[in-house]
Amino acid sequence: MPRVSLVNLIHNRLSALLHNGDTVIDATAGNGNDTCFLAEKIAPDGLVYGFDIQAQALDKTRIALDHRLLATHAVLINASHAHMKQWIHSSYVGQIKAVLFNLGYLPGGDKTVITKGESTLAALAVALELISADGIISILAYPGHAGGRQETDRVREWCLNLDSTDYSIETIYSDEQNPQAPILFWITARPQD
Repeated sequence: MPRVSLVNLIHNRLSALLHNGDTVIDATAGNGNDTCFLAEKIAPDGLVYGFDIQAQALDKTRIALDHRLLATHAVLINASHAHMKQWIHSSYVGQIKAVLFNLGYLPGGDKTVITKGESTLAALAVALELISADGIISILAYPGHAGGRQETDRVREWCLNLDSTDYSIETIYSDEQNPQAPILFWITARPQD
């Protein structure tokens, strides 16, 4: 079975779900690729909140947004995704259409600075509070790097403990034969009656 590009899969799915005016979060801005993608989908009236603990990542994201003339559609915040809620305007709580997590380390950056299970699980709990009744949480995990397997296992366990009456959970492997390959956890809120 050929390897699946999970980034392409995420972008394809979100292309069908996001619209002008939506508010979304890139919980791990990194080099800005997802932030720019989200900004394109929600422009001209929507907003992307982009979080990263590394100023270097936000500098790269800002440059990418400027290059694509999308900077006015994004707010970049140098903070842990575990603290997202304190940076999100209260009117957006329960209104966020999608929250994206691309875990691991900054490509091209310091590989010792990684997302960690504890802060990621805290951020996921916050994301549940922030998403809309039909919102999405996308978590792209990388078990192949140092610390990645532990974080991936914790995220998997967290997903398994979600109430299936409130959330639909999909686990998608980029390569089922390779335990080091990336894994996507796709969570969709189920609208309540």
